Amino acid sequence: MRNFLILLGIYIAAGTAISLYVMRVKQSQEDYFIGGRKIGAVLSALTYASTTYSAFMMVGLVGLSYAHGIGAFIFETSYLVATIILLSVYGKKIWQLGKEQVLISPMELFSARYGHLTSLIGAIICFVALIPYTSVQVIGLAKILSKFGEPRITFGTGVIVATLVICIWAFIGGLRGVAITDALQGLFMLGIAVFAVFWTGNYMGGIEISRFPNEFWTPARFINLTLPWCFFALTNPQVSQRLFILRDRNALKRMIILFGIFGFLYTLIVTLMGFSAKYGTIKGIFPQIADRDSVIIEVLDLMMSRFTTWIALPLALSIVFASVSTANSIILSLASMFSRDVASQRENVWWGRIFIIILTAVVGIFSLTRPAYLVELSVASSKILLCFVPLFFGLFHWGKGGRYTGIFALVGGASAGIVTSFFGLSWGSVYTIIIAFILFFLGNVVDERWGIENGETG
Repeated sequence: MRNFLILLGIYIAAGTAISLYVMRVKQSQEDYFIGGRKIGAVLSALTYASTTYSAFMMVGLVGLSYAHGIGAFIFETSYLVATIILLSVYGKKIWQLGKEQVLISPMELFSARYGHLTSLIGAIICFVALIPYTSVQVIGLAKILSKFGEPRITFGTGVIVATLVICIWAFIGGLRGVAITDALQGLFMLGIAVFAVFWTGNYMGGIEISRFPNEFWTPARFINLTLPWCFFALTNPQVSQRLFILRDRNALKRMIILFGIFGFLYTLIVTLMGFSAKYGTIKGIFPQIADRDSVIIEVLDLMMSRFTTWIALPLALSIVFASVSTANSIILSLASMFSRDVASQRENVWWGRIFIIILTAVVGIFSLTRPAYLVELSVASSKILLCFVPLFFGLFHWGKGGRYTGIFALVGGASAGIVTSFFGLSWGSVYTIIIAFILFFLGNVVDERWGIENGETG
């Protein structure tokens, strides 16, 4: 559709202009990766929200709400409540460590306690885990482009366009450029979602929330999907690194409040759209959708057929916004880890920029395989990252442990996450976090018996 491509072109041009404006000032790694630690509360809240609420929400969660009812709202609200608690308890501590120790990469949180090798292994695990999660953003964006672009724009072409935009913006602007575009995108996403949910509810005439638990939301599946989400604020580096960017403690407090408000409103809106679409299916005014990730596409089609393009096109564009903002943040975070934890380059930003190109290419190739449903794919990534929970526990609550403690927890926990995901074990998340903690304490014993006499406790 020509109008959509015009809007998309304006969006890409505006975002590129912002990134180029930021690039004109020479940036250190601190400026490029974490905005020089000078970001205020409002901008931080919006970039945190845009980083968190990705294509997973408007594509994945709308479909999950449609297919399986109120459990989807409980699932996502559990994440929000857990995140606010974690940010309230640990946010100030992480911010303080970042400021005092001049930390830039998320893995540098662990270097002093667990050693550089632990940070290196942690960076590699993040690369492996976040490629699928980043591909969720590219897939969501490509679906929209292939649906609302000209007929010759295939899914593959959409993937290429998506990866190019993500790569160029992260490459040029760094964190400051991404934060500004995130803020604008976040406000747009929330604003257009309000119009969309009112239109959908009015057209469908009601909501269908199903019951909870049900055939899908068994206790085992709910815990398995929710547990990784509850620790997302700590274990996912693209969001934990956001705590380094804040200029002071007051900005952190206000950021948590503003993010909580944004998160609740957006979660409520997105799930209500799914509930309304399900009610429409029951009443025979909306088609039965087998592929739940396509529910939002059918809603957009319905809007177009009812001559409400003024809602449909901006709503489609908001999914593009969500995809790009989250992917940019992940790519930048991984690039900081590659520069500082893998390549040990602590001055030149070009190592990070080179890795941005490589990583986006890998993500694009992975996205072409169209793996799994978006919700399950996102959760699988966070399940692997559960191996970082014991390290945070050790950092703030356990005064012991060194090199082997960190290595055992990361390698064993990540391996458990991968294996349980591969075999589809219903309690996989629980097994993963238990194994990670067991190996954490086992590594602690090894450190105490062998590490001290070998001088390897740090």
